[in-house]
Amino acid sequence: MSAPVYLDHHATTPCAPEVVEAMLPWLTQSFGNAASKAHAFGWSAEAAVEAARRQVAALIGASPKEVVFTSGATEANNLAIKGVAEAYAARGRHFVTTTIEHKAVLDTLAWLERGGAEVTRVPVGADGVVHVADIEAALRPDTVLVSVMAANNEVGSLAPLEAIGALCRARGVFFHTDAAQAAGKVPLDVEAQHLDLVAFTAHKLYGPKGIGALYVRRRDPQVRLAPQMHGGGHERGLRSGTLPVHQIVGFGRACALAAERMAADAAAQGALRDRLWAALAVVPGARLNGGMERRLPGNLNVSFEGVEAEALLGGLRGVAAVSSGAACASATLEPSHVLRAIGVSDALAHCSLRFGLGRATTADDIDRVASAVAALVAEVRARSL
Repeated sequence: MSAPVYLDHHATTPCAPEVVEAMLPWLTQSFGNAASKAHAFGWSAEAAVEAARRQVAALIGASPKEVVFTSGATEANNLAIKGVAEAYAARGRHFVTTTIEHKAVLDTLAWLERGGAEVTRVPVGADGVVHVADIEAALRPDTVLVSVMAANNEVGSLAPLEAIGALCRARGVFFHTDAAQAAGKVPLDVEAQHLDLVAFTAHKLYGPKGIGALYVRRRDPQVRLAPQMHGGGHERGLRSGTLPVHQIVGFGRACALAAERMAADAAAQGALRDRLWAALAVVPGARLNGGMERRLPGNLNVSFEGVEAEALLGGLRGVAAVSSGAACASATLEPSHVLRAIGVSDALAHCSLRFGLGRATTADDIDRVASAVAALVAEVRARSL
């Protein structure tokens, strides 16, 4: 039996061999604490952290001094949003976001709302892309932060970051983006896109789990944040806690690899993604969710009318690792808020699969999975007659 084809790269990616190799010494002989200033073990650990910080910063065109290490994108998003809310409470308590953000952003903003903040959630089009004019219409004199994800984790839609960033800069509003799905896959440039706060994580770009970063602009304008974790004053006082040197080294190596391979990876995955959709599009009742023009190269989200995603996932278990765009095919649970936001009916949302292609995906993988999905859809429909 062949191993299942892994097509769930939005959930996580495997560590690249080069990343594992870079990490290993920092788990064994080079085990020092980067905050230990009195001996060589600490000095070498600190040097490794700073080298990795330069690699992470380079991926998004930032200065190393603007990178704060966190446990992942969820913590980075929390630090960005709550940190701005607390530091700039006197300026205003209004926030603008979209209806398709990750729960790490939506739940954080909902928490702020319960404390008296106001949040405007801007709708998106059927392609999953927010219109800049709608963001502009939502801005108020007391708006302190706009948060728009760079790439959606379900339908892969790419936000017009540069235009939104220019708008925010002109209006004196901070601009935050959750770039967990975008970093390392599409170009990001904090200066060209006028980004003030960027959250991203290692395990979405072939690095280790448990380490992420927040870019915090230091000038033009400077962004002040209220720390959300207190302790030893690590990371310029913005995020206390002993630094996991091995994970940070792995994160840095993964970012360097992503920068080198981004164009080639995007071209290969985009072609395979189009191959997959061409094969699935002929399946009766197959519906593409989101647009194809502004989309992550490795993302495809498809609904199969009348066929519950739960049945597809169960039937594909030995063939492919994929995920559903719906929360669950249970009547007691809500369908995907992203699919709802782009106008997909609840019935179709419960019938959707998300395919996430990666570096190791091959044309044979795509053909195998497409064939299995088509056969399974026909089989499930035949059983229901």
